[in-house]
Amino acid sequence: MNYFGESLGTALSLILGLDGEVLRTVWTSLYVSTSAMSIASVLGIPLGLIIGIHRFRGRRLVLTGLNTLMALPTVVVGLVVYGLLSRQSPLGPLGLLFTPVAMMIGQIVLATPIVAHYTVSAACGADARILPTLRTLGAGPLESAWQMLREVRFVVLAGVIAGFGRIVAEVGVAMMLGGNIRGYTRTMTTAIALETGKGEFAFALALGLVLMSVALGINLLLNLLQQR
Repeated sequence: MNYFGESLGTALSLILGLDGEVLRTVWTSLYVSTSAMSIASVLGIPLGLIIGIHRFRGRRLVLTGLNTLMALPTVVVGLVVYGLLSRQSPLGPLGLLFTPVAMMIGQIVLATPIVAHYTVSAACGADARILPTLRTLGAGPLESAWQMLREVRFVVLAGVIAGFGRIVAEVGVAMMLGGNIRGYTRTMTTAIALETGKGEFAFALALGLVLMSVALGINLLLNLLQQR
């Protein structure tokens, strides 16, 4: 118990003292996850609107596939993207493996289905009179989609936050695609795993506290939006 208490005190000192290594690791995590989430939103929201608004053959199959992608293990995503970016692959010459971009690609794969799923649910749960009314008023497809998005924006934003919560706390993709390079691709989750194994429990605990604070903030915001 004394060991944990001393480690907790040291961890708080690192956080309050704005330790450089802690700040760099936190910044890398937030930068990679925020960038990936922005791209995933650009991809997932339009995809979800298309699936949610339109009725087409094979729609049920598409929804099943989307739900399956939401449950993809992070290590499987990391394995597939690793194979695509490795030196022997067609994308190997780009030199993306073990870079922040590689981690972003993996996180985009994880987050896009979540955003799309929330958007589909929002569009299906919206007032059925919205689109017919907009068409009657002369709105085109793009304008109708935009108005629908404005109507369900809180649910869509909840999907974005849920997606961010998943990718900022994952370790498989970050470890396999980033390589845990100090000051470059080391994130909070990979650093926690590494430092704990090295016996640097206080440093790992400091990062764990920051990560828990981020997760708490995300969940509070998500609950607030769901109430809206």
